[in-house]
Amino acid sequence: MRLRIGLLVAGVLMALWGGWKLVGTLDGQALVRLPLWLGGAVVVDDFVLVPLTIAAGWAVARWSTGPGRHRLVGVVRTTLLYVGITSLIALPLLLRQGKGANPTVLSRDYLRDWLLLEATIVVAGVIGYVLQRFTFNSSRASSGDIGGR
Repeated sequence: MRLRIGLLVAGVLMALWGGWKLVGTLDGQALVRLPLWLGGAVVVDDFVLVPLTIAAGWAVARWSTGPGRHRLVGVVRTTLLYVGITSLIALPLLLRQGKGANPTVLSRDYLRDWLLLEATIVVAGVIGYVLQRFTFNSSRASSGDIGGR
């Protein structure tokens, strides 16, 4: 219990310190835009990414066959969710490419980097699916001992 309270206090102190640094760094106009962007991110996540993820999982479950199809659904949903979240985070960098008060901050090719990140996530999803299929087929569950019972 002491550990939980200590972690809670540390988390609250870090959040207060981050808020203080944020208020000290941003001007008034940016402080107004920040909650709007964060609110927009929540709306896009809840009303675009989650329904898209659910629809993709439903479509994969409907059109896939075989005993391991639930694994494919999980991998597709997880991969799509990670791609969507990283895209949502990268959107401001992609839209403000080369703009801003400090030109050295946004001088990179963020589109290329973002595409590489998304490709890495998709490849990791495919590798995860292949490893799940291989592990499941060679486990006790494939020999009739479902769930290790």
